[in-house]
Amino acid sequence: MTLIDATTTKAWAELSSLHTAYTPDLRAAFAANPARASELTFDCADLHVDLSKNLIDSDIVAALVWLAEEVDLGGRRDAMFRGDKINVTEGRSVLHTALRRPRTDSLIVDGQDVIADVHETLDKVYAFADKVRSGEWKGVSGKEIRTVVNIGIGGSDLGPVMVYEALKPYVQAGLQCRFVSNIDPTDVAETTADLDPETTLFIVASKTFTTLETLTNARMARDWLWRTLVEQGAIEDTDEARTGAVAKHFVAVSTALDKVEAFGIDPANAFGFWDWVGGRYSVDSAIGTSVCVAIGPDNFRDFLGGFHAVDRHFADTPWERNVPALMGLLNVWYVNFFKSCSHAVLPYAQYLHRFAAYLQQLTMESNGKGVRMDGSPVTTETGEIFWGEPGTNGQHAFYQLIHQGTRLIPADFIAVANPAHPIEDVGQDVHELFLANFFAQTKALAFGKTADQVRAEGVAEDLVPAKVFTGNRPTTSIMAPALTPSVVGQLIALYEHITFVQGVVWGIDSFDQWGVELGKQLALQIAPAIGGDQGALDAQDPSTRELIDWYRAHRH
Repeated sequence: MTLIDATTTKAWAELSSLHTAYTPDLRAAFAANPARASELTFDCADLHVDLSKNLIDSDIVAALVWLAEEVDLGGRRDAMFRGDKINVTEGRSVLHTALRRPRTDSLIVDGQDVIADVHETLDKVYAFADKVRSGEWKGVSGKEIRTVVNIGIGGSDLGPVMVYEALKPYVQAGLQCRFVSNIDPTDVAETTADLDPETTLFIVASKTFTTLETLTNARMARDWLWRTLVEQGAIEDTDEARTGAVAKHFVAVSTALDKVEAFGIDPANAFGFWDWVGGRYSVDSAIGTSVCVAIGPDNFRDFLGGFHAVDRHFADTPWERNVPALMGLLNVWYVNFFKSCSHAVLPYAQYLHRFAAYLQQLTMESNGKGVRMDGSPVTTETGEIFWGEPGTNGQHAFYQLIHQGTRLIPADFIAVANPAHPIEDVGQDVHELFLANFFAQTKALAFGKTADQVRAEGVAEDLVPAKVFTGNRPTTSIMAPALTPSVVGQLIALYEHITFVQGVVWGIDSFDQWGVELGKQLALQIAPAIGGDQGALDAQDPSTRELIDWYRAHRH
């Protein structure tokens, strides 16, 4: 498939011309076209997406769609769904979409029916989840499991913890999940501090079972389990007893069965996944085992169904109504023509408080690249800094920057119509008060407040400039009926495909992550120096040597 430089296309030239001539004025745009909101609002599965407060007009949208066609977005999308090896630097297919396809489908890649493989693993995960949830799976002392601790990092942590938090209302009573990722020993210590080892189950998530942080944390957790079980008299202080404890209190998500077994985990209790699934795209695979245990197989099936619904929308809908495509193209519009560097994601749903953190890996690890798929330098700015916090918290923190700062920061607002906990306060529906803020913020960002409006409030003239809001700050509003397992899956898939669209336009491989490897390699080289190896210390640069020396002098 030919790699097309987007900057050489006629559509790119047209967008450049349109940007030069464009003066943002959302007040005028809505006044000139009363149908603007309906014309620029689209449904994608259960998601109701309003793009009307973006800095676009019909000509700009047409040019963005033209750009999609010129860079062969359709061909790239179809290649991904087909299982072509579009992860070119690793020679791998990219098939996270296969993780949520129905078992009646078939997709042969390298002679293997990947859909059949997916459902074989899912069935195994579902059976395990049912055993834990029913109490059939018991710890070494015969007690039922009450806490599941997921040990992973990156996609093996960010996805599961985000989804678990998002779906707290669906978690089985009497069960809880906790998550360990940071190699800082504080993470394991605090996570396990108040746990009963007899009712705790660890899931170690590492494809190769060699991930430094994950395996270090797994060993610390194993030591905690042995020590506390012995202290409580639940097991004897023998190697045999310790081996038996690991078998009852540890399972793995990994394909390295020999390493899993060497750790003490029964390979029968290991759930595999495939090299065509990148970590940041894997929460709907066995990586989501902790989530499946928490919410149950039926809800997990609904979760996968949400992904698939958005996949079908992305695959089947014309670009001019294709929500992930349009949102991805809008991001290109802002990054490459308005020179916007960052993108805020602002969920007005407390259960989505980890969504922005999840998106940081998805978007920035995918598209933070300086070379194209063919190894040549990129010809455009790439990547966006994704960030955000739930509303209304952000309103009292960083919204000032978005409203009146000098930087253009596109923002996605997310809300649901029906809360998990409908509550009234002195006769006021609190969720409606919450959503009043959602609607007000997007309105304020779009239309601002003129100097004349400020003066009409009786504000002193010397204060007028400080109280003017220019408006024309772009936002996208995403609403759903409720935060169900399906809707959470839909939101994830939406941003997966947004990320893909941007990568296609920029001509980069959105599915490798070589940028995370160098630091890992150097850490292994530096560790001996910290431990006192003079030769290793001498091999470091002067700054690193000085920092290590200071650390060693101050370590008790």
